[in-house]
Amino acid sequence: MTTAAVNELGLAQLAAALTQGKITSVAATTAALDAIDASQAGLNAFRIVRREQALIEAADADRRLAAGERAPLLGVPLAIKDDTDIAGSPTAFGCGGDFPVKTEDAESVRRLRAAGAVIVGKTNTCELGQLPFTSAEAFGHTRNPWSAEHTPGGSSGGSAAAVAAGLVPAALGSDGAGSVRIPAAWNNLVGIKPQRGRISTWPLPEAFYGLTVNGPLARTVADAALLLDVAAGPHQGDLHTPPAVRVSEAVGRDPGRLRIALSLRTPFTAIKTELDREVQARVHATADALRRLGHEVTIADLHYGVLLGATFLPRSMVGIREVLNRMPGAEVDPRTTHNALTGRILSPALFAARRAEPLLRKRIGRFFNDYDVVLAPTTATPPPGVHDIDNISSWATDQLITTACPYTWPWNVLGWPSVNVPAGFTATGLPVGAQLMGPANSEPLLVSVAAQLEAELEWHKHRPTPWWTPAA
Repeated sequence: MTTAAVNELGLAQLAAALTQGKITSVAATTAALDAIDASQAGLNAFRIVRREQALIEAADADRRLAAGERAPLLGVPLAIKDDTDIAGSPTAFGCGGDFPVKTEDAESVRRLRAAGAVIVGKTNTCELGQLPFTSAEAFGHTRNPWSAEHTPGGSSGGSAAAVAAGLVPAALGSDGAGSVRIPAAWNNLVGIKPQRGRISTWPLPEAFYGLTVNGPLARTVADAALLLDVAAGPHQGDLHTPPAVRVSEAVGRDPGRLRIALSLRTPFTAIKTELDREVQARVHATADALRRLGHEVTIADLHYGVLLGATFLPRSMVGIREVLNRMPGAEVDPRTTHNALTGRILSPALFAARRAEPLLRKRIGRFFNDYDVVLAPTTATPPPGVHDIDNISSWATDQLITTACPYTWPWNVLGWPSVNVPAGFTATGLPVGAQLMGPANSEPLLVSVAAQLEAELEWHKHRPTPWWTPAA
């Protein structure tokens, strides 16, 4: 099997090929590593590439496969985001500076390894996950596989670019205000923001005061669901332990005729936002597809309220301050320093922000008395230019990111699941997405609907032209 053929395979396909002996883990891992190396000068998706360690792990996986051992991802090359610890590598989280090598895997990585996965590297992320861009002084700019002049989004932009380009069949990201769903939308991928606690954030009992969760990025719903199931599960130190679900079992399962609310209303922000007409048209087209599938889709705006935003900001900014304090010697952009200072100022509001959560969940949860699922834009605009975030003030940065991405953060405050599904392309060929949003622990329902849409729209058949390879 050629490198190109290996890189065309999805997660489940590659796992099956390894089990059936059609390819070895060493060959699959080598293909991924070679594709990463060939792409790095153009895409710049990876911060750390674990070539030597990954090939040793792949050879061990081949021995286990030959001995008849089976595990869900035995021998499959995957990537993780560089906010997640893996033993033997530092965790820079987008920052410059020298950081100690981690001695233990994060719980999510431990579970991936237990399932047999080979971690080929750590993908780029912006500083402390603050932006829907993936760029920093420490590593430069990660670019979108669909257009070299545009951002792949962030903060899980390296993971999204790696998957969209076929460097790995799937990758793990994290989502604190849309950081899985936004790059999924801008790279024609499925991105799942699970229920808070579904995938452990250990060694942190919770991340960014409960805003941030880990989640999968893949080209298909089935692959994203498989990676979610493998990575999911608690650590004994976790603050949030939702009831277990098997999301993969919902793929292909008929959810029945659902009441779906199409909500284009943006949550309250201090900055004026406007939905791009092409994005709006693609979200309406997704709604039409849901109607063809037999669902009742009604235009019904979800009213988020001012309090939701007031509870988000302290948790986000205090979280930034505390992460930065845990990274002595980190070299960061002045905007990161400014946000950390804001976190110090807002720290007295943190207690009230957390106390408001049950009230917010109860108030917004009443919407689901009338509807089963909410369909909304994932972003308000197509992907911005890769350099649009460069060398602008903190205020201009806030304007840019709020104008582009006002839709995703409320579900981080609530801790509930949301799934980005590809919604098509703009006239210039840039991907955009729509998000399916549900109440607590609704991943199986959202995945079943997303899988229906995939069968109808076949987004997984669209792949970017590889401009990032030397031969291109």
